[in-house]
This record gives sequence, C-alpha cells and structure tokens, in this order.
Amino acid sequence: MAEAFISGIIEDGLIGKENIWVTNRSDSNRLSDISKKYGIRSSYDLNELFDGADIVILAVKPKDAAAAIREARDYLTGQMLIVSVMAGVSINAIELLLEKPVSIARAMPNTSAAVRKSATAVAINDRVMENQIKDVKKLFDTVGFTTFVEENQLDAVTGLSGSGPAYIYYLIEAMENSAIAVGLDGQTAQDLIVQTLIGAAEMVHKSTKTSNELRRNVTSPGGTTEAGIKVLENKGVRDAFIECIKAATTQSEKMGHELLSELIRKKQ
Repeated sequence: MAEAFISGIIEDGLIGKENIWVTNRSDSNRLSDISKKYGIRSSYDLNELFDGADIVILAVKPKDAAAAIREARDYLTGQMLIVSVMAGVSINAIELLLEKPVSIARAMPNTSAAVRKSATAVAINDRVMENQIKDVKKLFDTVGFTTFVEENQLDAVTGLSGSGPAYIYYLIEAMENSAIAVGLDGQTAQDLIVQTLIGAAEMVHKSTKTSNELRRNVTSPGGTTEAGIKVLENKGVRDAFIECIKAATTQSEKMGHELLSELIRKKQ
C-alpha cells in the first residue's frame, strides 16, 4: 500500500520526489530498493525523517501499530497531519498511543490502489483543518476514488470495499472454472470475463439506471440470462454476498475493539 501511494503521488506530481521520505522497521534492502526505484529519500534517523514534515502516513500492519506509533510519537507535532491506513485501528486508539493532540485522518483504501483504482473512505478527528482535508483528498485521489465518512462507518467500508477486491477475484475464479467446463480455454475465458466486468462496472457508473434496472434490461423472459439468474437465486448467491459483507464488517469491528481494549488495559 505504501508503494502504491508513492507511485501515485509521483505520477500525479502531487509532491516532489525530494520531499518524500520513507522508512521501515528493519528491512534495509527493501528500503534501499524503494528509494532507488522512485528517486525518493529514506532514513532510519527519525530526527532527519520527521524534520519539517507536514503529513505522516502510517502504513504498517495493525499488529505493528502500537510499536510504530510509540517509536514515532516524540517526533510528531500538532502541526502535522497523521494519516493512518492501518485496518481496524481507530482514531481513539491512535490518540491513546500518541498521548498528545494531533490531527488524524483514518483511511480505508483497498489493494486496487496498486493500479490507481482504489475505492477509499476517510474519517477524520475534530482537529483536522479544512486545508488538511483537501490535502488528504488529493493524496488518496492519486490512487483512485476518495470519499469522506463518519468513523463509525469505516467497519462497513472495510467489509464492503476494503475486502471487496477479494470477493471479485473469487467471482472471477468461479467464472473462469465455469468457462473452462463449458469448453473455453483459460486465456480466452479470462479476457472475456475481465472485459465483461469492466464494461458492467462502467455501465453502472455512467448510467442513470440502478443496477437492478440494468440487470432486468438484459434478462429477457425465457432467455439465457434468465436461466443463469434463476440458478444464482436458487443457490442463494445474493444472500451469501450479504452475509459475506456482514461477516467481514463484524470481524473489522471485533479487531478494532480488541486492539482498543488491549491499549486501554496496558495504560491502566
């Protein structure tokens, strides 16, 4: 995810390469590779890393959040904007770890950021200023589409679009297997499936009709589409997708509550 942001920012010319600094916990080879690939700066010296920084992006795994924030917090100031892309780590949890008032934007992008097609939702705390909101939008717009939500909606966003690419890959996998079973070769099947999904998504994006209306328009009575849809309905595919997203949302809520509870317990 961090590399996707670096690539998007540079391609859009949002920030000059000389003003982008990166670090990681200990993988110096990876850090050197990223620095050379994009022509940006890297350092393990935190004084050098944070000196003059306006925006700090925390792009670590949730399990590493506490350690990363505790290591950085003495270098973070009230003038900086802290942007978190750590799944399940609430703004409250970040504030507890920082132990100081700081502007925080919590974002949930998805892995399509790698091809600059992410669907990203962002929540902010009450210290984030108007100019910082604009900066956050510009930042995430470099890797796709950005919208702002209340933080209590981010678990639902995680279940829907955060995990969403995996659901689509699962669907593609099933369609590929089906295509081969009815006589198509793998590459032809994949080409047709991918273009079909791109076309359908574009139709939903540009049409004034709802997805339900678009589906009904191509479902002629007694036709092939109707035959296929009936199987999906009989197999409960619609309900399965609903339960899938609910389960992912619930898991996101659980992970967030567990992390916050652990942080509170350790502070007591």
